[in-house]
Amino acid sequence: MATQTVNQTAPEARSGLAPWRIGELPVAPRPRGLQWINAVGPGVIVLGASIGSGEFLLGPAAFVKYGLSLLWIVGLAALLQTLLNVELMRYTMATGEPAVTGFMRTRPSSTFWAWFYAVLYFLQMGWPGWAGAAAGAVFFLFAKRLPAGGEAGMVYAIGVGLYLLCGMILLVGRRIERTLEYLNWIMIAAIIGGLGILCILFVPLSTWGAALAGFAGFDVKTGSFQFVPAGADFFLIGAFAAYAGGGGVANLTLSNWARDKGYGMSSSVGFIPAAVGGKKVALAHSGATFEPNAESLSRWRGWWRIIRVDQWGVFFTGAVLGMTLPALLYVTFVPAGTDIRGLGVAAALAQAVATQKGAIFGGVIAILGVWILFKAQLDILEGMTRAVTDILWTGSARIRAWRGGDVRVVYYSALAVISLWGILALKLTQPIILLALSANMAGIVFIISSLHLLYINTRLLPVALRPPMWRRLALVALALFYGFFLTLWLWSAAVK
Repeated sequence: MATQTVNQTAPEARSGLAPWRIGELPVAPRPRGLQWINAVGPGVIVLGASIGSGEFLLGPAAFVKYGLSLLWIVGLAALLQTLLNVELMRYTMATGEPAVTGFMRTRPSSTFWAWFYAVLYFLQMGWPGWAGAAAGAVFFLFAKRLPAGGEAGMVYAIGVGLYLLCGMILLVGRRIERTLEYLNWIMIAAIIGGLGILCILFVPLSTWGAALAGFAGFDVKTGSFQFVPAGADFFLIGAFAAYAGGGGVANLTLSNWARDKGYGMSSSVGFIPAAVGGKKVALAHSGATFEPNAESLSRWRGWWRIIRVDQWGVFFTGAVLGMTLPALLYVTFVPAGTDIRGLGVAAALAQAVATQKGAIFGGVIAILGVWILFKAQLDILEGMTRAVTDILWTGSARIRAWRGGDVRVVYYSALAVISLWGILALKLTQPIILLALSANMAGIVFIISSLHLLYINTRLLPVALRPPMWRRLALVALALFYGFFLTLWLWSAAVK
Protein backbone atom coordinates (compact mmCIF):
# COMPACT_ATOMS: atom_id res chain seq x y z
CA MET A 1 0.00 0.00 0.00
CA ALA A 2 1.57 3.27 -1.06
CA THR A 3 1.90 5.87 1.68
CA GLN A 4 3.23 9.36 2.08
CA THR A 5 4.28 11.24 5.22
CA VAL A 6 2.43 14.34 6.33
CA ASN A 7 4.28 17.37 7.71
CA GLN A 8 5.74 17.57 11.22
CA THR A 9 3.33 20.33 12.29
CA ALA A 10 0.34 17.99 12.04
CA PRO A 11 -1.71 17.86 15.29
CA GLU A 12 -0.73 14.24 15.97
CA ALA A 13 2.99 15.13 15.85
CA ARG A 14 3.01 17.97 18.38
CA SER A 15 4.04 15.79 21.34
CA GLY A 16 7.21 14.57 19.62
CA LEU A 17 6.05 11.39 17.85
CA ALA A 18 6.32 10.90 14.10
CA PRO A 19 3.25 12.05 12.13
CA TRP A 20 0.89 9.61 10.47
CA ARG A 21 1.44 8.43 6.94
CA ILE A 22 -1.37 8.72 4.43
CA GLY A 23 -2.46 5.47 2.83
CA GLU A 24 -5.46 3.58 1.54
CA LEU A 25 -8.04 1.98 3.81
CA PRO A 26 -8.29 -1.75 2.98
CA VAL A 27 -11.60 -3.34 2.08
CA ALA A 28 -13.26 -4.95 5.10
CA PRO A 29 -14.01 -8.69 4.98
CA ARG A 30 -17.63 -9.76 4.55
CA PRO A 31 -17.89 -12.92 6.65
CA ARG A 32 -20.84 -15.29 6.57
CA GLY A 33 -21.81 -18.04 8.97
CA LEU A 34 -18.83 -19.60 10.74
CA GLN A 35 -16.49 -17.15 9.00
CA TRP A 36 -17.44 -14.69 11.74
CA ILE A 37 -15.32 -16.68 14.21
CA ASN A 38 -12.24 -15.72 12.22
CA ALA A 39 -13.39 -12.14 11.58
CA VAL A 40 -13.91 -11.12 15.22
CA GLY A 41 -11.40 -11.63 18.00
CA PRO A 42 -10.36 -8.69 20.21
CA GLY A 43 -13.72 -8.73 21.99
CA VAL A 44 -13.28 -12.43 22.73
CA ILE A 45 -9.87 -11.87 24.32
CA VAL A 46 -10.92 -9.03 26.63
CA LEU A 47 -14.07 -10.99 27.55
CA GLY A 48 -11.92 -13.98 28.48
CA ALA A 49 -9.83 -11.80 30.75
CA SER A 50 -12.90 -10.29 32.41
CA ILE A 51 -14.69 -13.57 33.16
CA GLY A 52 -11.78 -14.67 35.34
CA SER A 53 -11.83 -11.69 37.69
CA GLY A 54 -15.10 -9.82 37.98
CA GLU A 55 -17.40 -12.60 36.88
CA PHE A 56 -15.95 -15.52 38.82
CA LEU A 57 -14.43 -13.84 41.89
CA LEU A 58 -15.35 -10.25 42.71
CA GLY A 59 -18.90 -10.48 41.38
CA PRO A 60 -19.82 -13.59 43.39
CA ALA A 61 -18.20 -12.13 46.52
CA ALA A 62 -20.47 -9.08 46.15
CA PHE A 63 -23.63 -11.01 45.23
CA VAL A 64 -23.32 -13.51 48.07
CA LYS A 65 -22.80 -10.71 50.56
CA TYR A 66 -25.34 -8.16 49.27
CA GLY A 67 -27.76 -9.92 46.89
CA LEU A 68 -28.69 -9.93 43.21
CA SER A 69 -30.00 -6.36 43.23
CA LEU A 70 -26.43 -5.36 42.34
CA LEU A 71 -26.96 -6.73 38.83
CA TRP A 72 -28.01 -3.23 37.74
CA ILE A 73 -24.31 -2.38 37.98
CA VAL A 74 -23.49 -5.23 35.60
CA GLY A 75 -25.94 -4.09 32.93
CA LEU A 76 -24.86 -0.46 33.02
CA ALA A 77 -21.13 -1.27 33.25
CA ALA A 78 -21.32 -3.66 30.28
CA LEU A 79 -23.22 -1.07 28.22
CA LEU A 80 -20.82 1.79 28.97
CA GLN A 81 -17.71 -0.36 28.53
CA THR A 82 -18.94 -1.60 25.16
CA LEU A 83 -19.37 2.00 24.02
CA LEU A 84 -15.86 2.75 25.30
CA ASN A 85 -14.49 -0.28 23.44
CA VAL A 86 -16.10 0.83 20.20
CA GLU A 87 -14.39 4.22 20.52
CA LEU A 88 -11.05 2.53 21.20
CA MET A 89 -11.55 0.53 18.01
CA ARG A 90 -12.47 3.72 16.14
CA TYR A 91 -9.05 5.20 16.86
CA THR A 92 -7.21 2.00 15.93
CA MET A 93 -9.16 1.46 12.71
CA ALA A 94 -8.53 5.06 11.67
CA THR A 95 -4.79 5.14 12.47
CA GLY A 96 -3.48 1.59 12.88
CA GLU A 97 -2.24 2.52 16.37
CA PRO A 98 -3.20 1.35 19.87
CA ALA A 99 -5.13 3.94 21.84
CA VAL A 100 -2.24 4.50 24.27
CA THR A 101 -0.11 5.64 21.32
CA GLY A 102 -2.86 8.17 20.64
CA PHE A 103 -2.65 9.32 24.24
CA MET A 104 1.11 9.76 23.77
CA ARG A 105 0.33 12.12 20.88
CA THR A 106 -1.12 14.73 23.25
CA ARG A 107 0.63 17.38 25.30
CA PRO A 108 2.66 17.85 27.39
CA SER A 109 4.80 15.14 25.74
CA SER A 110 4.83 11.55 24.57
CA THR A 111 7.32 10.66 27.31
CA PHE A 112 5.04 11.98 30.05
CA TRP A 113 2.06 9.92 28.87
CA ALA A 114 4.23 6.85 28.23
CA TRP A 115 5.33 6.81 31.87
CA PHE A 116 1.85 7.75 33.10
CA TYR A 117 0.06 4.85 31.40
CA ALA A 118 2.91 2.41 32.08
CA VAL A 119 2.45 3.12 35.80
CA LEU A 120 -1.32 2.64 35.49
CA TYR A 121 -0.77 -0.70 33.76
CA PHE A 122 1.55 -1.79 36.54
CA LEU A 123 -0.75 -0.64 39.36
CA GLN A 124 -3.68 -2.53 37.85
CA MET A 125 -2.20 -5.57 36.11
CA GLY A 126 0.99 -6.05 38.10
CA TRP A 127 -0.79 -8.15 40.75
CA PRO A 128 -1.02 -11.84 39.73
CA GLY A 129 -4.12 -12.55 41.82
CA TRP A 130 -5.69 -14.68 39.09
CA ALA A 131 -2.93 -17.31 39.29
CA GLY A 132 -3.12 -17.21 43.09
CA ALA A 133 -6.89 -17.70 43.04
CA ALA A 134 -6.60 -20.52 40.49
CA ALA A 135 -4.10 -22.19 42.83
CA GLY A 136 -6.81 -22.41 45.49
CA ALA A 137 -9.08 -24.25 43.05
CA VAL A 138 -6.25 -26.61 42.05
CA PHE A 139 -5.66 -27.37 45.74
CA PHE A 140 -9.36 -28.19 46.15
CA LEU A 141 -9.27 -30.58 43.18
CA PHE A 142 -6.56 -32.69 44.81
CA ALA A 143 -7.30 -32.24 48.53
CA LYS A 144 -11.12 -32.21 48.21
CA ARG A 145 -11.29 -29.28 50.65
CA LEU A 146 -10.47 -25.60 50.90
CA PRO A 147 -6.89 -24.67 51.86
CA ALA A 148 -6.25 -23.71 55.48
CA GLY A 149 -4.12 -20.78 56.59
CA GLY A 150 -1.16 -23.02 57.31
CA GLU A 151 -1.16 -24.28 53.72
CA ALA A 152 -0.50 -20.88 52.17
CA GLY A 153 2.97 -22.03 51.08
CA MET A 154 1.53 -24.87 49.03
CA VAL A 155 -1.03 -22.56 47.40
CA TYR A 156 1.77 -20.10 46.62
CA ALA A 157 3.88 -22.79 44.93
CA ILE A 158 0.92 -23.86 42.79
CA GLY A 159 0.26 -20.22 41.87
CA VAL A 160 3.87 -19.70 40.80
CA GLY A 161 3.71 -22.80 38.62
CA LEU A 162 0.52 -21.60 36.92
CA TYR A 163 1.97 -18.12 36.41
CA LEU A 164 5.12 -19.49 34.77
CA LEU A 165 3.00 -21.76 32.56
CA CYS A 166 1.24 -18.62 31.24
CA GLY A 167 4.58 -17.24 30.13
CA MET A 168 5.50 -20.50 28.40
CA ILE A 169 2.29 -20.51 26.37
CA LEU A 170 3.12 -17.03 25.06
CA LEU A 171 6.27 -18.41 23.47
CA VAL A 172 4.34 -20.47 20.92
CA GLY A 173 2.40 -19.57 17.75
CA ARG A 174 2.79 -17.39 14.68
CA ARG A 175 0.83 -14.39 15.95
CA ILE A 176 0.33 -14.07 19.73
CA GLU A 177 -3.02 -12.32 19.34
CA ARG A 178 -4.30 -15.24 17.25
CA THR A 179 -3.19 -17.77 19.89
CA LEU A 180 -5.21 -15.88 22.50
CA GLU A 181 -8.23 -15.85 20.20
CA TYR A 182 -8.24 -19.62 19.81
CA LEU A 183 -7.87 -20.22 23.54
CA ASN A 184 -10.59 -17.72 24.43
CA TRP A 185 -13.09 -19.10 21.93
CA ILE A 186 -12.63 -22.50 23.59
CA MET A 187 -12.91 -20.94 27.03
CA ILE A 188 -15.98 -18.83 26.32
CA ALA A 189 -17.83 -21.77 24.77
CA ALA A 190 -16.90 -24.13 27.61
CA ILE A 191 -17.51 -21.67 30.43
CA ILE A 192 -20.75 -20.07 29.26
CA GLY A 193 -22.05 -23.44 28.11
CA GLY A 194 -20.98 -25.28 31.27
CA LEU A 195 -22.27 -22.66 33.67
CA GLY A 196 -25.49 -22.35 31.66
CA ILE A 197 -26.18 -26.09 31.96
CA LEU A 198 -25.47 -26.06 35.70
CA CYS A 199 -27.81 -23.08 36.16
CA ILE A 200 -30.61 -24.84 34.27
CA LEU A 201 -30.12 -27.95 36.41
CA PHE A 202 -29.84 -26.39 39.85
CA VAL A 203 -31.04 -22.77 39.99
CA PRO A 204 -34.74 -22.40 40.97
CA LEU A 205 -37.06 -20.19 38.93
CA SER A 206 -37.42 -17.78 41.86
CA THR A 207 -33.69 -17.04 41.71
CA TRP A 208 -33.87 -16.46 37.95
CA GLY A 209 -36.67 -13.98 38.65
CA ALA A 210 -34.62 -12.27 41.35
CA ALA A 211 -31.76 -11.88 38.88
CA LEU A 212 -34.05 -10.34 36.28
CA ALA A 213 -35.36 -7.87 38.86
CA GLY A 214 -31.78 -7.21 39.97
CA PHE A 215 -30.94 -5.66 36.60
CA ALA A 216 -33.37 -2.89 37.63
CA GLY A 217 -31.81 -2.67 41.11
CA PHE A 218 -34.84 -4.32 42.75
CA ASP A 219 -34.34 -6.68 45.71
CA VAL A 220 -37.16 -9.25 45.78
CA LYS A 221 -36.35 -10.25 49.39
CA THR A 222 -37.06 -6.78 50.79
CA GLY A 223 -39.52 -5.78 48.06
CA SER A 224 -37.64 -2.53 47.45
CA PHE A 225 -35.00 -1.00 45.22
CA GLN A 226 -31.50 -1.51 46.65
CA PHE A 227 -29.10 0.29 44.33
CA VAL A 228 -26.44 0.79 47.02
CA PRO A 229 -26.59 -1.64 49.99
CA ALA A 230 -26.60 -0.05 53.42
CA GLY A 231 -23.25 -0.40 55.18
CA ALA A 232 -21.63 -1.80 52.04
CA ASP A 233 -17.92 -2.43 51.68
CA PHE A 234 -17.29 0.09 48.90
CA PHE A 235 -13.79 -1.25 48.30
CA LEU A 236 -15.46 -4.51 47.22
CA ILE A 237 -18.37 -2.79 45.42
CA GLY A 238 -16.04 -0.45 43.52
CA ALA A 239 -13.85 -3.38 42.50
CA PHE A 240 -16.89 -5.36 41.38
CA ALA A 241 -18.17 -2.42 39.30
CA ALA A 242 -14.80 -1.95 37.60
CA TYR A 243 -14.49 -5.62 36.66
CA ALA A 244 -18.13 -6.03 35.60
CA GLY A 245 -17.13 -6.31 31.95
CA GLY A 246 -13.51 -5.74 30.98
CA GLY A 247 -11.68 -3.56 33.46
CA GLY A 248 -9.57 -0.44 32.97
CA VAL A 249 -6.37 -1.15 31.10
CA ALA A 250 -7.81 -4.49 29.92
CA ASN A 251 -10.23 -2.43 27.84
CA LEU A 252 -7.40 -0.20 26.61
CA THR A 253 -5.42 -3.26 25.50
CA LEU A 254 -8.36 -4.16 23.28
CA SER A 255 -6.99 -1.63 20.79
CA ASN A 256 -3.57 -3.33 20.87
CA TRP A 257 -5.18 -6.64 20.01
CA ALA A 258 -7.26 -4.92 17.30
CA ARG A 259 -4.02 -3.56 15.83
CA ASP A 260 -2.51 -7.03 15.65
CA LYS A 261 -5.77 -8.38 14.22
CA GLY A 262 -5.33 -5.99 11.29
CA TYR A 263 -8.54 -3.97 11.60
CA GLY A 264 -8.80 -0.94 9.33
CA MET A 265 -5.46 0.81 8.80
CA SER A 266 -3.75 -1.69 11.15
CA SER A 267 -2.93 -3.97 8.22
CA SER A 268 -0.19 -1.49 7.23
CA VAL A 269 1.73 -1.44 10.54
CA GLY A 270 2.54 -5.09 11.38
CA PHE A 271 2.05 -7.16 14.54
CA ILE A 272 3.94 -8.84 17.41
CA PRO A 273 4.92 -12.42 16.45
CA ALA A 274 5.66 -15.27 18.85
CA ALA A 275 9.16 -16.54 19.64
CA VAL A 276 8.42 -20.13 18.57
CA GLY A 277 6.53 -20.51 15.30
CA GLY A 278 6.66 -16.83 14.44
CA LYS A 279 9.16 -14.87 12.40
CA LYS A 280 10.55 -11.36 12.50
CA VAL A 281 7.90 -8.82 11.44
CA ALA A 282 8.50 -5.13 10.78
CA LEU A 283 6.30 -3.37 13.34
CA ALA A 284 5.86 0.31 12.53
CA HIS A 285 6.28 2.73 15.43
CA SER A 286 3.85 5.20 13.87
CA GLY A 287 0.47 4.63 12.25
CA ALA A 288 -1.21 5.66 9.03
CA THR A 289 -4.55 7.21 8.22
CA PHE A 290 -6.51 7.79 4.99
CA GLU A 291 -8.30 10.47 3.05
CA PRO A 292 -12.03 10.30 3.97
CA ASN A 293 -13.50 10.32 0.44
CA ALA A 294 -16.63 8.53 -0.75
CA GLU A 295 -14.83 5.24 -1.51
CA SER A 296 -12.87 5.11 1.75
CA LEU A 297 -15.92 6.02 3.86
CA SER A 298 -17.83 3.17 2.23
CA ARG A 299 -15.01 0.83 3.27
CA TRP A 300 -15.02 2.43 6.73
CA ARG A 301 -18.67 1.44 7.17
CA GLY A 302 -17.72 -2.11 6.23
CA TRP A 303 -15.22 -2.23 9.09
CA TRP A 304 -17.85 -0.94 11.48
CA ARG A 305 -19.96 -4.00 10.64
CA ILE A 306 -17.14 -6.18 11.99
CA ILE A 307 -16.71 -4.01 15.10
CA ARG A 308 -20.43 -4.11 15.97
CA VAL A 309 -20.48 -7.91 15.96
CA ASP A 310 -17.18 -8.15 17.87
CA GLN A 311 -18.35 -5.77 20.58
CA TRP A 312 -22.13 -6.06 20.85
CA GLY A 313 -22.51 -9.65 19.72
CA VAL A 314 -19.50 -11.07 21.59
CA PHE A 315 -18.26 -8.74 24.33
CA PHE A 316 -21.52 -7.20 25.59
CA THR A 317 -23.55 -10.41 25.44
CA GLY A 318 -20.73 -12.45 26.96
CA ALA A 319 -20.07 -9.90 29.72
CA VAL A 320 -23.72 -9.97 30.87
CA LEU A 321 -23.97 -13.77 30.72
CA GLY A 322 -20.52 -14.24 32.21
CA MET A 323 -21.45 -12.24 35.31
CA THR A 324 -25.04 -13.46 35.68
CA LEU A 325 -24.52 -17.23 35.43
CA PRO A 326 -21.87 -17.52 38.20
CA ALA A 327 -23.97 -15.16 40.34
CA LEU A 328 -26.99 -17.46 40.04
CA LEU A 329 -24.95 -20.48 41.12
CA TYR A 330 -23.22 -18.74 44.00
CA VAL A 331 -26.38 -17.30 45.56
CA THR A 332 -28.09 -20.69 45.14
CA PHE A 333 -25.43 -22.72 46.95
CA VAL A 334 -23.58 -20.30 49.25
CA PRO A 335 -25.55 -18.86 52.22
CA ALA A 336 -26.43 -15.18 51.86
CA GLY A 337 -24.14 -12.81 53.72
CA THR A 338 -21.15 -15.18 53.66
CA ASP A 339 -17.77 -13.52 53.17
CA ILE A 340 -16.04 -15.87 50.71
CA ARG A 341 -12.86 -13.83 50.38
CA GLY A 342 -9.89 -16.02 51.31
CA LEU A 343 -7.34 -18.48 49.95
CA GLY A 344 -10.14 -20.73 48.68
CA VAL A 345 -12.33 -18.05 47.08
CA ALA A 346 -12.19 -19.81 43.71
CA ALA A 347 -13.22 -23.13 45.26
CA ALA A 348 -15.97 -21.84 47.57
CA LEU A 349 -18.66 -22.64 45.01
CA ALA A 350 -17.10 -26.02 44.21
CA GLN A 351 -17.18 -27.02 47.88
CA ALA A 352 -20.79 -25.88 48.31
CA VAL A 353 -21.95 -27.74 45.20
CA ALA A 354 -20.01 -30.87 46.16
CA THR A 355 -21.63 -30.86 49.60
CA GLN A 356 -25.17 -30.46 48.28
CA LYS A 357 -25.13 -32.16 44.87
CA GLY A 358 -22.19 -34.56 44.94
CA ALA A 359 -18.46 -34.62 44.34
CA ILE A 360 -18.80 -34.94 40.56
CA PHE A 361 -20.56 -31.60 40.18
CA GLY A 362 -18.19 -29.99 42.68
CA GLY A 363 -15.27 -31.24 40.63
CA VAL A 364 -16.77 -29.80 37.45
CA ILE A 365 -17.06 -26.39 39.12
CA ALA A 366 -13.46 -26.59 40.37
CA ILE A 367 -12.16 -27.52 36.90
CA LEU A 368 -14.11 -24.63 35.36
CA GLY A 369 -12.68 -22.34 38.03
CA VAL A 370 -9.10 -23.36 37.33
CA TRP A 371 -9.53 -22.90 33.58
CA ILE A 372 -11.31 -19.56 33.92
CA LEU A 373 -8.72 -18.07 36.24
CA PHE A 374 -5.70 -19.52 34.48
CA LYS A 375 -6.92 -18.19 31.15
CA ALA A 376 -7.64 -14.78 32.67
CA GLN A 377 -4.11 -14.65 34.09
CA LEU A 378 -2.72 -15.53 30.67
CA ASP A 379 -4.68 -12.69 29.02
CA ILE A 380 -3.74 -10.20 31.74
CA LEU A 381 -0.05 -11.11 31.62
CA GLU A 382 0.00 -10.89 27.83
CA GLY A 383 -1.95 -7.63 27.82
CA MET A 384 0.44 -5.91 30.20
CA THR A 385 3.49 -7.20 28.32
CA ARG A 386 2.01 -6.09 24.99
CA ALA A 387 1.13 -2.63 26.27
CA VAL A 388 4.60 -2.05 27.75
CA THR A 389 6.19 -3.29 24.52
CA ASP A 390 4.10 -0.96 22.37
CA ILE A 391 4.85 2.01 24.64
CA LEU A 392 8.60 1.33 24.50
CA TRP A 393 8.54 0.61 20.76
CA THR A 394 6.66 3.80 19.96
CA GLY A 395 8.56 6.10 22.27
CA SER A 396 12.21 5.06 21.87
CA ALA A 397 14.25 4.91 18.67
CA ARG A 398 17.07 3.27 20.63
CA ILE A 399 14.82 0.38 21.66
CA ARG A 400 13.52 -0.01 18.08
CA ALA A 401 17.14 -0.42 16.95
CA TRP A 402 18.00 -2.91 19.69
CA ARG A 403 19.01 -6.38 18.46
CA GLY A 404 18.32 -5.58 14.83
CA GLY A 405 14.89 -4.05 15.34
CA ASP A 406 13.16 -7.33 16.28
CA VAL A 407 10.12 -6.47 18.40
CA ARG A 408 10.11 -9.97 19.86
CA VAL A 409 13.26 -9.15 21.84
CA VAL A 410 11.50 -6.21 23.50
CA TYR A 411 8.31 -8.22 24.09
CA TYR A 412 9.97 -11.22 25.73
CA SER A 413 12.34 -9.05 27.78
CA ALA A 414 9.31 -7.24 29.19
CA LEU A 415 7.60 -10.59 29.78
CA ALA A 416 10.59 -11.86 31.77
CA VAL A 417 10.70 -8.78 34.02
CA ILE A 418 6.94 -8.82 34.63
CA SER A 419 7.01 -12.54 35.40
CA LEU A 420 9.75 -12.12 38.01
CA TRP A 421 7.77 -9.35 39.70
CA GLY A 422 4.64 -11.50 39.66
CA ILE A 423 6.38 -14.31 41.49
CA LEU A 424 7.32 -11.85 44.24
CA ALA A 425 3.90 -10.17 44.31
CA LEU A 426 2.11 -13.49 44.91
CA LYS A 427 3.70 -13.51 48.37
CA LEU A 428 2.27 -10.15 49.42
CA THR A 429 -1.32 -10.97 50.39
CA GLN A 430 -4.32 -13.14 49.55
CA PRO A 431 -5.28 -13.28 45.83
CA ILE A 432 -8.72 -11.71 46.29
CA ILE A 433 -7.12 -8.66 47.94
CA LEU A 434 -4.73 -8.31 45.01
CA LEU A 435 -7.67 -8.53 42.62
CA ALA A 436 -9.71 -5.97 44.54
CA LEU A 437 -6.75 -3.58 44.50
CA SER A 438 -6.35 -4.19 40.77
CA ALA A 439 -10.04 -3.63 40.12
CA ASN A 440 -10.26 -0.37 42.05
CA MET A 441 -7.30 0.89 40.04
CA ALA A 442 -9.31 -0.11 36.95
CA GLY A 443 -12.05 2.28 38.00
CA ILE A 444 -9.52 5.11 38.16
CA VAL A 445 -8.20 4.12 34.72
CA PHE A 446 -11.73 4.26 33.31
CA ILE A 447 -12.23 7.82 34.56
CA ILE A 448 -8.96 9.09 33.08
CA SER A 449 -8.83 7.12 29.83
CA SER A 450 -12.44 7.71 28.77
CA LEU A 451 -11.91 11.49 28.83
CA HIS A 452 -8.48 11.15 27.18
CA LEU A 453 -10.02 8.99 24.45
CA LEU A 454 -12.76 11.57 23.95
CA TYR A 455 -10.05 14.16 23.38
CA ILE A 456 -8.00 12.26 20.80
CA ASN A 457 -11.03 11.02 18.88
CA THR A 458 -12.46 14.53 18.59
CA ARG A 459 -9.19 16.42 18.08
CA LEU A 460 -6.78 14.19 16.18
CA LEU A 461 -9.00 12.16 13.87
CA PRO A 462 -10.29 13.63 10.58
CA VAL A 463 -13.68 15.29 11.05
CA ALA A 464 -15.53 12.63 9.02
CA LEU A 465 -14.22 9.88 11.32
CA ARG A 466 -15.00 11.52 14.65
CA PRO A 467 -17.74 10.12 16.95
CA PRO A 468 -21.24 11.62 16.96
CA MET A 469 -22.37 13.63 19.98
CA TRP A 470 -24.24 10.79 21.70
CA ARG A 471 -21.11 8.65 21.72
CA ARG A 472 -19.11 11.52 23.19
CA LEU A 473 -21.68 11.84 25.95
CA ALA A 474 -21.40 8.09 26.60
CA LEU A 475 -17.68 8.50 27.35
CA VAL A 476 -18.46 11.28 29.82
CA ALA A 477 -21.17 9.09 31.38
CA LEU A 478 -18.63 6.28 31.88
CA ALA A 479 -16.27 8.66 33.69
CA LEU A 480 -19.12 9.82 35.95
CA PHE A 481 -20.26 6.23 36.61
CA TYR A 482 -16.87 5.11 37.88
CA GLY A 483 -16.26 8.44 39.54
CA PHE A 484 -19.38 7.74 41.63
CA PHE A 485 -17.99 4.45 42.95
CA LEU A 486 -14.53 5.93 43.51
CA THR A 487 -16.07 8.74 45.53
CA LEU A 488 -18.04 6.27 47.67
CA TRP A 489 -14.89 4.21 48.32
CA LEU A 490 -12.78 7.25 49.30
CA TRP A 491 -15.59 8.71 51.42
CA SER A 492 -16.18 5.46 53.30
CA ALA A 493 -12.43 5.08 53.91
CA ALA A 494 -12.21 8.64 55.22
CA VAL A 495 -15.04 8.28 57.77
CA LYS A 496 -13.78 4.99 59.26
